[in-house]
Amino acid sequence: MATTRAVPEVALANPRADRVRSLARLATAPGRERSGAFLAEGPQAVREALAAPAPHRVRTVVAVPAALEKHPELGPGASRAGAELLTCTDEVLRALSGTRTPQGVVAVCDAVRPDLDAVLRGADRSTGSPGPPALVALLARVQDPGNAGTVIRVADAAGAGAAVLTRGSVDVHNPKVVRSTAGSLFHLDVVQGVDAAASVEALRAAGLVVLATDGVPGRGSADLDELLDDAAAGTGPLLGPTAWLFGNEASGLSPAERELADLAVRVPLHGSAESLNLATAAAVCLYASARAQRTAQRAARRGARRDAPEGLGGSAGAVVHTGPVEETTPPGGAGAAERLP
Repeated sequence: MATTRAVPEVALANPRADRVRSLARLATAPGRERSGAFLAEGPQAVREALAAPAPHRVRTVVAVPAALEKHPELGPGASRAGAELLTCTDEVLRALSGTRTPQGVVAVCDAVRPDLDAVLRGADRSTGSPGPPALVALLARVQDPGNAGTVIRVADAAGAGAAVLTRGSVDVHNPKVVRSTAGSLFHLDVVQGVDAAASVEALRAAGLVVLATDGVPGRGSADLDELLDDAAAGTGPLLGPTAWLFGNEASGLSPAERELADLAVRVPLHGSAESLNLATAAAVCLYASARAQRTAQRAARRGARRDAPEGLGGSAGAVVHTGPVEETTPPGGAGAAERLP
């Protein structure tokens, strides 16, 4: 005999009810400010919010029954996170959603606002190692929600430990920003509302080199391809902790913001395109640093293994050279492609 799954009783059916109106106000800046909470929409964002470590917290999950059946992990996830779980009608979900085609579930999350100094004093969330993050995205007056959210998502994908948005940038808890991060908002520290000059000063004091993506030929800027070549040879700024400074979508960096950076870097355009949009340029630059840093880390590990006493640190069956090495190194010395500055 076939069994049917019980449909949960709908708790929120009237889109004009006080509880629904209260939740819908979280889509506005004043509503978020008063409540200290924001909405995360869609199964991916809700899933990541429920799994996020402290200080993130999900207060409530609101979903249509069909979404809970399609994504059965969300109900138990809400229970494990200690979140209230409410079912609703499609009409109620549309009242809470900022899209024409709602994805069936939203979560009410605490609005976490980390302090930059605390982030730079703490452990790098991308690696778990103590100390400041080795890679940071710094957004100056980035105002488009889709751009801001996508850069946060790209920073997360590249392994950055933090994203920082200066004053004049969009609120990261704006529903469009949250949706564009696809859950990455819960994976790394996101600082907002800080002064650009103070942020650069704090990042530099923490040991990060600040690179501005606003390079123009003939204006003291560097070419990203050349920096990658330098990194492959074991030198240059990409090897160490780096903060990339990205400017406003329409106007770029102001002269004052540009002067804050240690170096202006231009992304080379090998084709006929006039420019790259913000999110694409951010992806190119952040991944360039991520690749260079990982190459340097591998080189350092190889060097540590070579320097280890015989019988220590090597794996069973490893080939160890004990005699003279044939003269096969290029001019410039052994390990030229692996040297660190």
